[in-house]
Amino acid sequence: MTIQKIRVFLVDDHPLVREWLTNLINQQPDLVVCGEADEAPQALEAIATLQPQVAIVDLSLKHGSGLELVKDIDTSCPDVAVIVLSMHDELLYAERSFRAGARGYVMKRDSTRKVVEAIRQVLGGRQYMSERVAAAIAEKVVGGHEVAVSPVTLLSDRELEVFELLGQARETREIADSLHVSVKTVQTFCARIKEKMSLRTERELLREAVRWREDRANS
Repeated sequence: MTIQKIRVFLVDDHPLVREWLTNLINQQPDLVVCGEADEAPQALEAIATLQPQVAIVDLSLKHGSGLELVKDIDTSCPDVAVIVLSMHDELLYAERSFRAGARGYVMKRDSTRKVVEAIRQVLGGRQYMSERVAAAIAEKVVGGHEVAVSPVTLLSDRELEVFELLGQARETREIADSLHVSVKTVQTFCARIKEKMSLRTERELLREAVRWREDRANS
């Protein structure tokens, strides 16, 4: 008797990551990768057509926003369980991912079995998060002490994406093309970021964005 396999869709702009995930998932007797995409618009269209049970989405896409894609999938395809695959283990991204509609959050540095474990947990109606993120959330909730709040937490999801891309030394036009918005919109986001973070000039904004990215890379 033929087993009806659970269909998984992959969204990541690194071919090697997609290949790794495809090999890992297709080795499972009840799972199969039904499609893949490397950018948000293409992914949303394919997911709406293929209707997989699970979508694994990388937050850091070169074209389009992974976080916005999670929101779009949750709105247009609510039956698709989204698992975020991220290089970030900080609460800032984990909390925003779950608010956007993700049901799982897996670190790229986690072992391969964690990806399969996450798929099975979200299919069972439960949320899944990496152990590091779960520990950070537990510390925040029951730690009994004040946690230092970074001004970055004041930024909206879109502003945070622009701030991160600035930290990668991206030009305004590059950021606009990546997020599929106008240059004027990016400039507006930059103005809001400066106001929320009490920064006066574009130079200060760029310096702060680069410093923030370097601090996270070294943490």
